[in-house]
Formats: sequence, structure tokens, C-alpha cells
Amino acid sequence: MEILEINGNKLYKFNVGASSYLMDPFHGARLINWNIMMADGTIRDVIYWPENERISGAGLPTVLGGMFIMFPFCGNSFIDGKAGFWKTPYDEKIRAIPQHGFALAGDFEEVFCSDTDIRLRYIPSEEAKEGYPFKYEFEVFYKFNELSFSCELILHNDDSVKIPWGAGVHPFFTIPWSSNTTRKDYRIIHDAKKGYYIQKDGSFVSADISKNCFDDAEMVNRLHGSLKTGVITFGNKSGEEDITIKINGGGTPEAGTTLVTWTKSEQEPYYCVEPWMSMPNSASNPIHYVAPNATKSFSVDICLY
Repeated sequence: MEILEINGNKLYKFNVGASSYLMDPFHGARLINWNIMMADGTIRDVIYWPENERISGAGLPTVLGGMFIMFPFCGNSFIDGKAGFWKTPYDEKIRAIPQHGFALAGDFEEVFCSDTDIRLRYIPSEEAKEGYPFKYEFEVFYKFNELSFSCELILHNDDSVKIPWGAGVHPFFTIPWSSNTTRKDYRIIHDAKKGYYIQKDGSFVSADISKNCFDDAEMVNRLHGSLKTGVITFGNKSGEEDITIKINGGGTPEAGTTLVTWTKSEQEPYYCVEPWMSMPNSASNPIHYVAPNATKSFSVDICLY
């Protein structure tokens, strides 16, 4: 593992075989980039980062790239159709919570680090303490391999009441990644039974999940639910160089597990394929809790096979 200093911030670089992983561990526990050297000597960016953007520090939350952590909830939360708020159990107080939670823009500290893995602990800000007023310890554990990496989100409840949560990860994948191809040459394979779109007031409408080409406009901001397994595969329609995502090992997903596909526009060189514990607005309708003195986790493996 190498330590790089850029703009006064420390970045960690993990080199594992042909793969190189760059991250800013202390700002959002964010993975910046994953690239791999191909057999012909070319470099393929798997996790996308915009070339001209800063790669460290407080500006990270606004950058559309890398992979960021969503905690305690994914997406937006709503109260009476207004985004950015949720009502905490036990006291029924309405509290402010940003889209994708607090960890995205939060500080982390190192628990341990080796040449192939790192464990980080979230340091809640005063805003986070007010918006998510529980006693807990939230950690992010990355393990890097040559052709894959895993990210585990771990919540330990130090409180006397059960804690609701619905975390996830938000990776930006370079698509297309092969020369002379466009989005229309790429497809996604999943076994979701239901599809949804979320509206501006937090309500949901049904979505057609039969269209699975990355050139299909229907895929943008589409929510995929009722997954039979936690395995999602996507890549070139030829089946070469697929990327596989495994949620919690790829077995039968827990209730509420959701896959989100999103990109900002048809011109972007990336597409996000995001594993979430729950649907958006799960803060208002929580289905996942951690009991007092218990620990729960949510894990994602991203593989080049």
C-alpha cells in the first residue's frame, strides 16, 4: 500500500497484481478509482473518476465518480412529500437528513490497514448526531483482490433501543469500456421481479424492467426490487469481460434489497449500478433494524468474472 499526499490530503493506493485501487479513506471512505492492466498492456478503468476533478478533500461529495458510501439510508427521505426529512422512532421528531445520508460527506478514521485491506470508522458530525440520534459504531471494511474487491458496511448498536438503517454503495462504472463500442452494446442481467421509479414527492410508480440495454432511457433511475438472488451481471452483449456484483455473497437477498441503475445523461462515460439495502424513503418505512448490543452488516463484492 502506498500513501500519496494530494492537496494536503492523504490518499491510499493499493496495488494487487494487475489492479490498482485509489481511495481517500478519511473523506467519506470513498474509493476514487479502480483500474486494471490488461494483457495487451492497456489500462482499463473499472470504477470511473472524471479526469479533471480533484481527488481528495471536502469537495468529494459533489463529484460524480468513484464509489461512495450511503449511510444511514440510501436515496431521499420524505415527510409529507417534502424531501430531506424523516421522523425518528420513539420521539417522533422530524429531523433533517441529506440525500444518501451523512457518511458521503463524513469523516472517517483508520482502524487498521494492510497491503490488501482497510477498515475505517465513521466519525459523526454534529449534524449527523442531530439527524441520526443514536449511539452506534459504523465501519466500512474494504478488501482488495486482483480481479475483485469487497466492501462491507457494519453497524454496531450501542444504544438501548433498536436502530433503523438502510445503507448501500454507489459505484460509478466506466461504460462503455471497450473501444469502438457505445452504450447500446451493453446490457444488464438481473432476476428482479418488480421495477419502480420514485417521484418528486416520494411516491412510486411501476417501471418496465424488461428493457435492459444501457442505451434504454427506461433504465435511468430505475429501482429493481424483489430480487430472487443477489447476483447482477452486466457488460458487453457478447458476454466478454462481464462485471458481476454479489450482494451479501449472492444468495437469497434480505427483504427490501434493491438494485438501482442511474446515469446523469446519455453523454456520460459512466453508469451507476447500485446495491441498496432498501428502497428510497426507507427512513420513513424502515424494515432493517439492529437490536441493542447487536451488529449487522451489508456486503457487496464487485468482480471481473
